Amino acid sequence: MTSVEKYKAFYAHKPDAPIIMKEFGFYTLDKWKSQGYIKEDTDLDKICGYDEPGIFTLWTLGWCEAAFCPGFSEKVLEDRGDYEVVRDFAGRHVLYFKGRRSGFMPEYLEHPVKDMRTWEEEVKWRLDPSVPERYASMDGLLQSAAAEKAKGKFIVQNLVGGFMYLRSLMGAETLLLKFYDEPELIHSCMETWLNLADKVIEREQQVISLDEMFIGEDICYNVSSLISHDMIREFLFPYYQQLIQNVKRRQNGKGFHLQVDTDGAIATVIDLYKSIGFDYFSPFEVASGSDVVELGKKHPDILISGGFDKRIIAAGKEAIDREIDRILPVMKKRGGYIPTCDHGVPEEVEFDDYVYFRKRLLEFAK
Repeated sequence: MTSVEKYKAFYAHKPDAPIIMKEFGFYTLDKWKSQGYIKEDTDLDKICGYDEPGIFTLWTLGWCEAAFCPGFSEKVLEDRGDYEVVRDFAGRHVLYFKGRRSGFMPEYLEHPVKDMRTWEEEVKWRLDPSVPERYASMDGLLQSAAAEKAKGKFIVQNLVGGFMYLRSLMGAETLLLKFYDEPELIHSCMETWLNLADKVIEREQQVISLDEMFIGEDICYNVSSLISHDMIREFLFPYYQQLIQNVKRRQNGKGFHLQVDTDGAIATVIDLYKSIGFDYFSPFEVASGSDVVELGKKHPDILISGGFDKRIIAAGKEAIDREIDRILPVMKKRGGYIPTCDHGVPEEVEFDDYVYFRKRLLEFAK
């Protein structure tokens, strides 16, 4: 099977189809480079047997942050010796190691939205869908998307989910209080989210239809969702449902999949998101009790990506063998499953063990 054929079988939930070979992401590449296992030009796709992408992704509506246009100007605000406080493009004050911006979890000290005044004066206008600069490269992007679709690839619209968006604006602690203290602020932010997403996607749909809409949500922790199901229904779902309805109306009868990505206890929100049409979930973090075999049986109708415990990959080849033999025969027979690490591959994973993990998965890719 070609990679496009594999994606077609995956989306169709075809039982016993060859699995797609891809990875969630990496936090260990710098370590592997320092150890001499890989170089800047090393072809991991070839080493690990990854498939060519069977999808083309439209990155026009943010992911972990709001889709500002323009963004905030980045600026060093304070020198703290080995650390520095930086205002990032999303307007957050962030504590970084000096001169280093990635490869670790930074500390967020301040967020741009503190109340209705800061929202309306400093932030909301950055989410205006009518700003010409927002569309400066869209024609070229859509031409590329149309060319890839003509080859059979699936078109995926990525966008920051409501909870992730609100958290990027206010910070987690402030956000949780604002749901109670200033619900009108939350609704104003979500109305703006909906307006921007709808207008941008409408423009894209004039050229091309979508096969999937994929939201980055991160609404769960290790036990449950960070806000109650009632709050999700009140503050997020009216805007999701309107966007889904609008996109569906412009699809000219062509269906599309809806994927939600959330770390943590995804099992606690699957039924909730299914109730408004989501049918694809990721990445199933095992440490929060997300067992893809169990959840695949409980929800035979959903598509699943992720679910292979990063700690087991780090534990070595015998542990990897046991987990692959437990998961892959069952999930390949079920269909609708893409095995990846349950988050970015961490530094604890040794290069030889990771390559062994991918080589074992190749047994199920035929």
